[in-house]
Amino acid sequence: MTEAQAAAVQRDLQTIKTAMPGVYAAIQAKAAEIGQGAYGLVRRGLRGEPLCFWAMERGHVVGTPFDGHPVQAAVAQQLVQFGCAHVCMWGELPAGEGKGAGNGAA
Repeated sequence: MTEAQAAAVQRDLQTIKTAMPGVYAAIQAKAAEIGQGAYGLVRRGLRGEPLCFWAMERGHVVGTPFDGHPVQAAVAQQLVQFGCAHVCMWGELPAGEGKGAGNGAA
């Protein structure tokens, strides 16, 4: 990872912690559920790796969209139909990481 990429990840992490309280709480809850692999998924998504992590809250958007994945269309439909305070989309943990599967949207 380049220095610029590392700085961008740190900036996005700071945004999550200071301006996205619902997303931050969801990340902590996911880590309690599946273990430290949740934080790895967040960082991978913030670095631009697809199908790892994407979130939005209060006009802030972080992570990498799940372009082409069926869950993205379902989440988009729910956003339009019901609205929401925040959204977190999680990818799958690599085999052997975490307490369990890390699939789905929170």
